[in-house]
Amino acid sequence: MTEASEKKSGPQVGETVVHAVPGDTPVDLEAAFRDSQVQEVLDKLDRELVGLKPVKTRIREIASLLLVDRLRRQLGLTTETPTLHMSFTGNPGTGKTTVALRMAEILHRLGYVRQGHLVAVTRDDLVGQYIGHTAPKTKEVLKRAMGGVLFIDEAYYLYRPENERDYGQEAIEILLQIMENNRDDLVVILAGYKDKMDRFFLSNPGMRSRIAHHLDFPDYSGEELMAIASLMLAQIQYRFSPEAEKAFGDYIRRRMVMPHFANARSIRNALDRARLRQANRLFAHARDRLTKNDLMNLEPEDIVASRVFSDGVPDEQEPGAGAK
Repeated sequence: MTEASEKKSGPQVGETVVHAVPGDTPVDLEAAFRDSQVQEVLDKLDRELVGLKPVKTRIREIASLLLVDRLRRQLGLTTETPTLHMSFTGNPGTGKTTVALRMAEILHRLGYVRQGHLVAVTRDDLVGQYIGHTAPKTKEVLKRAMGGVLFIDEAYYLYRPENERDYGQEAIEILLQIMENNRDDLVVILAGYKDKMDRFFLSNPGMRSRIAHHLDFPDYSGEELMAIASLMLAQIQYRFSPEAEKAFGDYIRRRMVMPHFANARSIRNALDRARLRQANRLFAHARDRLTKNDLMNLEPEDIVASRVFSDGVPDEQEPGAGAK
């Protein structure tokens, strides 16, 4: 046997060997889906977030695409790493960060990222204030995010054309390079208000061309916000009395049309204030014996004491009302 034939007699170290598979080889797609444990993540998303049917449907579609792609690779079919960078648009408190967290889990379980962690940042984490400051800041964030998902909130603030001395464009250029060259080890999700994100993409066509999936998160309806409130309370072992539930439904209808409304975030803030009023109410009657129900129930007076009822304005400008 010649030296050349010896080299060809078996696979070499580091060589990828694709075995020929007959075209009629059966593939059990349901078993592959079950083994991936992606359904657990989808179920968790359903438990965590009320509504958002279009968003959840799109997440399932992406998961299906990635699972089929993985099966194709296993059978030796031609495939390439799909572009998975995304844009999440919508108003504050519509679940974008939670969906990004679950998307990271799905990508990890299907083998598209190594670790499946989420690194959430804003412009301040990426852009420096003087020459030579932006590149190391951006690269450090990217280093932390590698193997997972980088979630950039209010991403449109990266680009400020009105400021000639702004360094956001430098961060964008670094991001574009990494998004293209490292798409098999990092997924970038840009988030923000839809109108502002549309303008951002018009000003940055390179960024738009790298975004494969655009998901729009709708505002919650009054009924969905009521369900969210009940879910939030149940998670911490509180509940509305029947009368308080009616009062909070009225609160939601009034609050939704006021400034700085932030969907689920505003609901959480309202419940925090209601719990504070409940505690003060219970202490005001400290001479009475308290029952477990007393400690769990929110009553109408804990709700209607809000300035939403008395003055027709929000109780206060809620923290983070302008964020996503």
